[in-house]
Amino acid sequence: MRAIQYQSKEQPLALSLIDDPVAGIDEVIVNLKYSALNHRDVFITKGLYPNLRPGTVLGSDGVGEWQGKEYLINPNIDWGPDQQLPADEYHILGMPDDGTFAEKIAIHPDRLVRKPEHLTSSQAAALPLAGLTAYRVLFSRCQLSAEDRLLVNGIGGGVALFVLQFALAIGAEVWITSSSQEKIDRARGIGATGGILYSEDNWHKSLKKNSGGFDVIIDSAGGAGFSQLISTANKGARIGIYGGSCGPILNLSPQVIFWKHLNIFGSTMGSDQDFTAMVDFVDQYTIVPVVDSVFALADFKRGFDRMDHGLQFGKIVLDNRRLD
Repeated sequence: MRAIQYQSKEQPLALSLIDDPVAGIDEVIVNLKYSALNHRDVFITKGLYPNLRPGTVLGSDGVGEWQGKEYLINPNIDWGPDQQLPADEYHILGMPDDGTFAEKIAIHPDRLVRKPEHLTSSQAAALPLAGLTAYRVLFSRCQLSAEDRLLVNGIGGGVALFVLQFALAIGAEVWITSSSQEKIDRARGIGATGGILYSEDNWHKSLKKNSGGFDVIIDSAGGAGFSQLISTANKGARIGIYGGSCGPILNLSPQVIFWKHLNIFGSTMGSDQDFTAMVDFVDQYTIVPVVDSVFALADFKRGFDRMDHGLQFGKIVLDNRRLD
């Protein structure tokens, strides 16, 4: 079969011909139709990820066919019994286990979850990892309710857009930030109340004044701007962090945290229970993932380049059936 394998950060990814997967004990072979990119795939190619294993098929998101039916693939492996914390063994498809950027995958059938009927195969492929991450940080960790005012920092990526869509579905008021006015305008078209460019001087002061402050803030950046971000928080606000693309948090005053009684929650992917709840939520509210673009599997480099330059608005999807 054809697949995209990681070899090393010095060796460019390529669509290679490799042996078909062999089903292990209690595994089945799923014919993959679509997959989708996540930032971790780009980070892996740069060597910026732990436990890298040469020869691994990349990809954590996927939709495939087994016994004539279509399924989402749950990328979780070994979360463990504790819903609050993942086990030390927890990892996800695509490193170090073979993932979804291939024609086929060997996987345990308990990783297969029905595809919501209102979604096309390409839309559904955009859902698994980003949808799971968004659902857990928003609901399991930060306990968002319809009465909350939410700020999503850095709109445009898959997780941030799912956070926006999930919050709007339950009736919460949502504001966004971005470095792109076009992305702010598109998010407002989806339903965001307002937004601001975080490249503007004193953006946090203007945002706090215009919005009235936030009860929940979701961030994937960290970095030097985090201290400005939490200055927009109301007393008792919950702040969820699921990424750190801008590096270490700098100049954060502990006085702001304890005086406002702020709660800061770290969040990584989610449990199987979160995954099932997320899919049911998408089904209940007929949420349609925002798909930025669809590339042939053979044309994956264009997708990786688009994500690496931050050009996407929504998920970048690969058609695993298009091999040339």
